[in-house]
Amino acid sequence: MTNLARAVENCLRNPISFCKFISANDAGSTGAHQSGFYIPLDSWSILFETPGAKGANKDKFVTIKWQDDFETDSRLIYYGQGTRNEYRITRFGRGFPFLNPDHVGDLFVLIQISSDYYHAYIIESDDEIESFLSSLNLSATQTNRLIDTTALKVLSPPTLEALFQQYIQELLVEFPETILISRKARELYHLVYGNKAQRPDNLLLNWLETEYSLFKAIENDRYKQRISSPFDSVEELVMCANTMLNRRKSRAGKSLEHHLAEMFQIYQLQYGSQVVTEANKKPDFIFPGGDEYHDQSFNRDKLVFLGVKTTCKDRWRQILNESEVIKQKHLFTLQQGISENQLAEMYRHDVVLVVPKPYVSSFPGAFRDKIMTLEGFMSMVRTKCYN
Repeated sequence: MTNLARAVENCLRNPISFCKFISANDAGSTGAHQSGFYIPLDSWSILFETPGAKGANKDKFVTIKWQDDFETDSRLIYYGQGTRNEYRITRFGRGFPFLNPDHVGDLFVLIQISSDYYHAYIIESDDEIESFLSSLNLSATQTNRLIDTTALKVLSPPTLEALFQQYIQELLVEFPETILISRKARELYHLVYGNKAQRPDNLLLNWLETEYSLFKAIENDRYKQRISSPFDSVEELVMCANTMLNRRKSRAGKSLEHHLAEMFQIYQLQYGSQVVTEANKKPDFIFPGGDEYHDQSFNRDKLVFLGVKTTCKDRWRQILNESEVIKQKHLFTLQQGISENQLAEMYRHDVVLVVPKPYVSSFPGAFRDKIMTLEGFMSMVRTKCYN
């Protein structure tokens, strides 16, 4: 599940939450008294049981878990002495990444789990900020305040976890085929989060995360009894472990292809999957399709090749001989970051990387403008193949 999805779910699950756009004042770049997240006076209840009283300071120490990743021992404080009359969250420790000018304009979400424990999320991209606000029926002007989820909780759909368990109980097989798990993951994702328009790169990542969570839920259900009792032999242990690992590897490779195929259908891109080419090779996708590929009269310049590899640091060479007709090969991957030397070699072989947009920044700066996003790739296919 993405940080966006967790932030929405935690806001719906817990009684009190808050969001605001991070300001220069928060980051301490305006010469204000102190950096730290400013909380407006009318949102005091997310910090304290009673409001601060003018003329005295009050504080308490709490634990905040950021991005479901790391925790800080932080201070909630009301400044009431002298001319000050404000609430802030301070003390995040050295190396805290979110209170600097680069994060001004990001959305800060704070959720109270208990009186001394909080979850917090920083939502950075425009698409994800819009998705968060839409999911909680907020406009951009309804920030810097407590989030009212009363009406939403009445109408909110069940959580993904509850739907996973319902699906598992209804299964008539030990493990569904990968294509069925992929399809069910998309169905459940949209049931919970709706069909709001999302950029294809972000939507693909959300589908993949949902499927991975669903697969883990099925796996945990199927093996919980077996792994709770001793194995009779090392051979039995190894056999069980190998079965699980092989299934995981098979699912990971195929699920990406299934979700990409669904995305191409949504965007009405004609394609052929596993088209047989020279030497009985079977590329993952050929646009516009196999018939056009084998039609000698079809313009070769209107053919596009797309290979799919979840990781590709070494395996990218496998696609080089999968088509003699299409010289330039596009390769979609979830790999995050490749060395400049490897990227240079790939481009010398006319291989163009396609990655989800949020992953582009993980690659060396000199090559980022050569890497395509999924949305950019689909736009190119539409222009090249169908015009």
